[in-house]
Amino acid sequence: MMIRKSWLASVLFFSGNLFAQPLQQHLQTAFNRLQTDSQCRYASVSLTVLDAKTGETVFAGNPNMGLATASTLKTVTTITAFNLLGKDFQYQTQFGYSGSVGADGTLTGDVIIKGAGDPTLGSWRYESSHEHHILSLMVDALQKAGIKKINGRIVGDDSIFGSQSIPPGWIWMDVGNYYGAGTSGLTWRENQFDIKLRTGRIGSPIEIAREVPAVPYLDFKSELLNAPAGTGDEAYAFLPVGGKLMYLRGTYAEDQSKKSISVALPDPAYDAAFRLADTLKRLGILVSNEPESTGTLTAKGLPAPQIATNLTTILSPRLSQIIYWLNQKSINLYAEQLLKTIAWKAGKQPSTENGVEVLQDFWKAKGIDPHSLNIFDGSGLSPGDRVTTLTMAAILQSAKKETWFPDFYESLPTYNNMKMKSGTILNVLCYAGYQTYKGRELCFSIMVNNFNGSSRAVKEKIFRVLDELK
Repeated sequence: MMIRKSWLASVLFFSGNLFAQPLQQHLQTAFNRLQTDSQCRYASVSLTVLDAKTGETVFAGNPNMGLATASTLKTVTTITAFNLLGKDFQYQTQFGYSGSVGADGTLTGDVIIKGAGDPTLGSWRYESSHEHHILSLMVDALQKAGIKKINGRIVGDDSIFGSQSIPPGWIWMDVGNYYGAGTSGLTWRENQFDIKLRTGRIGSPIEIAREVPAVPYLDFKSELLNAPAGTGDEAYAFLPVGGKLMYLRGTYAEDQSKKSISVALPDPAYDAAFRLADTLKRLGILVSNEPESTGTLTAKGLPAPQIATNLTTILSPRLSQIIYWLNQKSINLYAEQLLKTIAWKAGKQPSTENGVEVLQDFWKAKGIDPHSLNIFDGSGLSPGDRVTTLTMAAILQSAKKETWFPDFYESLPTYNNMKMKSGTILNVLCYAGYQTYKGRELCFSIMVNNFNGSSRAVKEKIFRVLDELK
């Protein structure tokens, strides 16, 4: 009996090796081809492929090389969030007032929108979070409370996340643009708005047509230039901290169809208060004072008011729904909000640094060396992030056995007919995800740092490597 079992095990081991060897050989050939390509002459290239069920290493090329991840880091952040928050987690934004309501319906006090870190408040991606729906909920709550006039202010309270909105390591060129919008305890419309452009003759200045929605509390100066067709959108927004004058710089190609760029809101909590105050004004509910945020009050040396009477609690979409759009559209804001949220959930001050610490400690307890997960944010926008492909693939593999895995898998985009997250920053291109090879489920992470030339060409070469997994 022992002989038969031993013989069977040997057969299975031998056949498994036969199964793996051709794939390993093909991957090695493809990996070598990529490493020696002229575009990768000065590049760092790494690839790890694991069996998604067992964790067995299928292929490892420079697996312990710490590299910039770009947005593939979002897979680590979202898997950690699923583990620590649960797929059904929801944020709870409180809406209420301080002071008291008189018999004539006059509130003597402030109306307060107290944020809890919900990244979706006012977002157009969900019916339940759309700005018009949220504003209607707030107006209905005030009307049900019998409030017809407000002798006070509308205040956006974003204090839960503190005043440090930009993660360490982000670069100045990014932070004024929609994808570099900072975190906020009270986000609004994904902390962004659009600027419509009036283009013209090549080489001439581009004029600002309007903002959508209008942002009358900011001033704008365009130093943008019209550029030839094929040069793309190279427009960037710059707003000094605490300033109210936003500069637009760079170039914008004449063949761009949108004639519009998206930029970051400098104070989302203020904008939320501003939109509610404007809505109430149009409905004939007078507000005596100008809207405020925690930031504007702090600048004046004033304390933020506290809710004495809560009128309603606004629930966010569930975490699984948030993560779907986070990975599908690579929303940096969502990832950074989740990183701070896991710090808060762990009982720590919700900061980026504490979120990183909680994330690293979680994976350390599962056997992953924190030095292989050296990060400064949750989105991968920081060029200083350094993670190994072995660690990223191991984290992907760990998700496979979880009950929420179908939600995570569904959140991944499809590129090259493969379910995987992409990541791109300057001279960095990475992919991480899952693929089935002859019935065997695999997970992988591939990173190329410091390539030269066209990113499109490098992408095609990376895809030729990943095609070996099909």
